[in-house]
Amino acid sequence: MTLMILAVCAFVSLLVGITLEGWPKGAHDGLGIVASILLVVLVTAISDYKQSLQFKDLDREKKKITVQVTRDGLRQKISIYDLLPGDIVHLAIGDQVPADGLFVSGFSVLINESSLTGESEPVNVNSDNPFLLSGTKVQDGSCKMLVTTVGMRTQWGKLMETLIEGGDDETPLQVKLNGVATIIGKIGLFFSVVTFSVMMQGLISRKLHEGSYWIWSGDDMMQILESFAIAVTIVVVAVPEGLPLAVTLSLAFAMKKMMKDKALVRHLAACETMGSATSICSDKTGTLTTNHMTVVKACICGKINDVGSSKETSSIGSEIPSSASSILLQSIFTNTGGEIVKNKDEKVEILGTPTDTALLEFGLLLGGNFQSERQALNIVKVEPFNSVKKRMGVVLELPNGGFRVHSKGASEIVLAGCDKVIDSNGEIVALNETSINHLKDTIDQFASEALRTLCLAYMEIENEYSAESPIPTKGYTCIGIVGIKDPVRPGVRESVAICRAAGITVRMVTGDNINTAKAIARECGILTSKGIAIEGPEFREKSEEELLKIIPNLQVMARSLPLDKHTLVKQLRTTFEEVVAVTGDGTNDAPALHEADIGLAMGIAGTEVAKESADVIILDDNFSTIVTVAKWGRSVYINIQKFVQFQLTVNVVALIVNFSSACLTGNTPLTAVQLLWVNMIMDTLGALALATEPPNDDLMKRSPVGRKGNFISNVMWRNILGQSLYQFVIIWFLQTRGKAAFRLEGPHSDLVLNTIIFNSFVFCQVFNEISCREMEKINVFKGIIENYVFVGVLACTVLFQIIIIEFLGAFANTTPLSSEQWFVSVFLGFLGMPVAAILKMIPVD
Repeated sequence: MTLMILAVCAFVSLLVGITLEGWPKGAHDGLGIVASILLVVLVTAISDYKQSLQFKDLDREKKKITVQVTRDGLRQKISIYDLLPGDIVHLAIGDQVPADGLFVSGFSVLINESSLTGESEPVNVNSDNPFLLSGTKVQDGSCKMLVTTVGMRTQWGKLMETLIEGGDDETPLQVKLNGVATIIGKIGLFFSVVTFSVMMQGLISRKLHEGSYWIWSGDDMMQILESFAIAVTIVVVAVPEGLPLAVTLSLAFAMKKMMKDKALVRHLAACETMGSATSICSDKTGTLTTNHMTVVKACICGKINDVGSSKETSSIGSEIPSSASSILLQSIFTNTGGEIVKNKDEKVEILGTPTDTALLEFGLLLGGNFQSERQALNIVKVEPFNSVKKRMGVVLELPNGGFRVHSKGASEIVLAGCDKVIDSNGEIVALNETSINHLKDTIDQFASEALRTLCLAYMEIENEYSAESPIPTKGYTCIGIVGIKDPVRPGVRESVAICRAAGITVRMVTGDNINTAKAIARECGILTSKGIAIEGPEFREKSEEELLKIIPNLQVMARSLPLDKHTLVKQLRTTFEEVVAVTGDGTNDAPALHEADIGLAMGIAGTEVAKESADVIILDDNFSTIVTVAKWGRSVYINIQKFVQFQLTVNVVALIVNFSSACLTGNTPLTAVQLLWVNMIMDTLGALALATEPPNDDLMKRSPVGRKGNFISNVMWRNILGQSLYQFVIIWFLQTRGKAAFRLEGPHSDLVLNTIIFNSFVFCQVFNEISCREMEKINVFKGIIENYVFVGVLACTVLFQIIIIEFLGAFANTTPLSSEQWFVSVFLGFLGMPVAAILKMIPVD
């Protein structure tokens, strides 16, 4: 709006100027304003355009999804873009259906079609209702699907054609800053109206004094126009239109850098919110640990064995009685979501979840054959693993009639359903207290060594079994217990320590056994001596008052359900007013990711549902990357604070100088074109320079801002007011004593003095920009050379300032200065730096 008003001003100025003084002399003022407007518009447009390009890149990254398909008789991973009709796609719980297709085979498939139909009830898909639509999500079960249509011809594609995606909402910081901008704008408007009135009053009183108030000449018209242009320019300088630009630039810059650091930001706001995070609730598997699982211990037929190389394992295989061995291998190879396939190079490849691949590898080491086990028996029903039941089951039809059920899952849950066990001779015996205690001790021993424990069990069903009836949960025979090692990721312990130093509490929420969880939490440095570890069922039964006491010290929650995580996050956000980041990879994590301030989904292990609910996708699934995200978030927040501090200083000084001069002397030292150049320095170039400062390690040594922090802190007010006072004193001194100090005489003395004032004012801003790199530290030069953008912007500002003063006098109302005058104006600007350093020594809260 202000630029439009200025454009009108420029147009009228050109008309009047050319009429009075002819071309080109009369056009200087008008053309100067036009050039300044064009410059502001161009820089803003270019930065907006660059940012939109960046979002296109991000969109492309977001859609990089791989799916498992069978093509040319081989099972392989391909990009979602390479799907063709006729491919067989393998879908599992948590996947998004990538194309329209038909159900070929599978078990207990429930599809959530709410994204297409709006119906929240999941739909059963089977051979009677075989239609699968792209964009829907697999809520339970697993299946194979034949692709029939892809791309824009699918139901989802047709829906997408009718919707054009809207842009991002404003981030919380932008909302805060728009409030600041509005208030400053109103103050500027008030000052500009008063300035215009004072200048007009000066003109009218002169006219009255001369008695010529009925005769208005072109010169008088020019004076009114100039007064109006200055009044409008005061508003332009006062309105910090650079604030939203600074936020956008800073966030876009951070997003680009975070992509290199393996974090894909889906919502701009998450970038800055992460900087205020006070609590992180993290998953264990795949985030704190590597998710490369291997079986390292097994207790089969009552004997505990270490599992390592193939030699050790084959010796275990020879010690197990053959009856027990065949049941064990049948359990491993049939009760699994994984597969063992040969790839294009004829190499054996194990596909499936990390837990499945670990068990299948163990089965191969024991000498089993996956294909022969799968072909020997007919699978009647599969109940895939899910986080509520914490078990997986399969029903096999035996060749001589009858059925066999295999179950595997969380040790204590599966063991609770067992009443028999296979002993060391391969005989099936009833579980007594001794054998139950032996098995429970084994589970605890494995768990205390930070191993995930799984119990394998089976049962025979004599009579008929229909695929509709649920798999039994009681009456099993325990085959054995395996301990799976999932090593802690390198660097996690250090990252947790960095979080603690930064005032961020890290909590671990996992579905694992409590002893495993505690062992890993200690290894990561999450569980401290005063910390509380609790199991989900116990947490659920606590009253509100008990939760208030427990949550502040809660560091580990084991055997948790998705809703426990959701409850914990909700309590932390509402009752404790914390800013919570949550990591998750499964479909079950979606409610907690959605509830949190920042949802962090895993890029490798994460399901599509989890990614859809998240704000940031951690592309390498590493906890250390989360710390990087927090560091960048803080960097964005502090960069914008630095910019606001710099901008408010310029605003305050420019407003007071022009206003006080207009009131006291009837004219202003800074013309419209000069003010527009200052506006350019502080809005667009200042945003570029200060908003692109990379983060440093010191950021993680201060406490987080949290939900309630004031954006303009007391430290900032101290720096702004102190620096403004210094600059105002300098300019006021030059205005009142400048002519005497520089021994200026003659008709051009006013022009020279105004040029010195303008030059000193600009150099005050240049050096203040350097001082603003640190708000509390005195050393502002640390790392300045590495920041090319900052150095580049400063160099351009100084170069352009020299050009304006020495060569563009006609446009900018300046005149070339002597070397002495240049030295003094640069030196006066430089003095602002020691002033800023002294200000930083004044203690404030």
